[in-house]
Amino acid sequence: MSSDLVTAAKTETLRTIQHRMKEASITGVPIVEDKRLLGIISMHDILTAFDEGTIDEAAESHMTRNIKVLEDDMPLSFAISYFNKYLYGRFPVLNKNRELCGIITIRDINTTLLREVNRIVEELEGELKQDVSEDSDSGVISFQHYVVRHDFENAGRASADIKRILKAHGFDPQTIRRAAVASYELEMNLVVHSHGGRLSFRMDPEKIEIRTIDTGPGIPDVDKALEVGFSTANEWIRSLGFGAGMGLANVQRVVDDFFLKSAKGKKTDATAIIKRL
Repeated sequence: MSSDLVTAAKTETLRTIQHRMKEASITGVPIVEDKRLLGIISMHDILTAFDEGTIDEAAESHMTRNIKVLEDDMPLSFAISYFNKYLYGRFPVLNKNRELCGIITIRDINTTLLREVNRIVEELEGELKQDVSEDSDSGVISFQHYVVRHDFENAGRASADIKRILKAHGFDPQTIRRAAVASYELEMNLVVHSHGGRLSFRMDPEKIEIRTIDTGPGIPDVDKALEVGFSTANEWIRSLGFGAGMGLANVQRVVDDFFLKSAKGKKTDATAIIKRL
């Protein structure tokens, strides 16, 4: 988003705002008062004012007040869905104090996505350069799955792959269910609470191992995080049906061994082990 904002007061005339739009090469100006968003004057409002002869009237009488806004801690996917749903050219962004802190446009999204794609490609190229060893005689099967923060659309794919592999190798339904629950909860923990990371799966003749390593922000109190119902998820995450504080507790319940290492500002390393019957 752009935080270098061009704004106007509600008492300024539409003509003044039109000149400001022209100078900044923009098509919309937020109307603010003490950082609070009151409305928006768009190019459509300016053209209408010229037609109706109200171009010298104050913005307060002509601004759009029913505004769709985004919050600065929402994932980019929310912004994309808003652009698809409402077909606007821009959305104001508010901080946790409900103050205007930015404007996001389609151009901002395209630029961000391009940078992220380039970053992911570089990471994957680095991973592909690493040695990969397989030993079919030992019965070892393994894979890694990269998980992106707040990517709810693809969440659950890794756990679905694990379930499919275990079924294909004749595991009993109870073991498959335990592994599916553990992998799903660990995967969702990456999506909801971390900055992103990777989930690895390894199956050998003795055990199933599911491990996640993220890139932060870390868990200040590991023991507290394992308590049923404890959650640090914000309100919009909870509104999606996630962040109830059951994830890690569920993992601990269905596996034979569970190891969780983390600290505030550090990565979180979680390993779940299910012994083969």
